[in-house]
Amino acid sequence: MAEKTLDDLFYDTLKDIYYAERQVLKALPKMARAASDTKLKAAFEKHKEETQGHIERLQEVFELIGKRAQGKTCEAIQGILAEGEEIIEDYKGTPALDAGLISSAQAVEHYEITRYGTLKAWAEKLGHTKVVPLLDATLNEESKTDEALTKLASTSVNAAAKKAA
Repeated sequence: MAEKTLDDLFYDTLKDIYYAERQVLKALPKMARAASDTKLKAAFEKHKEETQGHIERLQEVFELIGKRAQGKTCEAIQGILAEGEEIIEDYKGTPALDAGLISSAQAVEHYEITRYGTLKAWAEKLGHTKVVPLLDATLNEESKTDEALTKLASTSVNAAAKKAA
């Protein structure tokens, strides 16, 4: 068996995040429906549109490196999304649900931020110069989403959940 390289790892990780983004795209409408806070609903709907763009960028990355766009099952994202579904079930109809939805969404964002940051660094090292700006654009969007969720939690959602307790 041939020795695995950083290029192999880069491709495997691209497949991982491609799968993850497609799963997130399916989960966001459920999260939006579950949210009671209108700003949170809007944030999930906005991020659904951004996620579609992330998938399209990833398809472009695959094309630029001469590889087929395909996903590879990502157990990490499956676990994070399963926890989110559990929160929806366990906290449905309670004031704490929106706070739980934000925590779940941020777990997803942090996973994606980690993956895109790593992929960007590897792309730079591997000389994939046309790929770096695509990964960086998505990394920036994921970071902004995380910041927006933090702001929403700290300015209204957490207080509403606590007030109702």
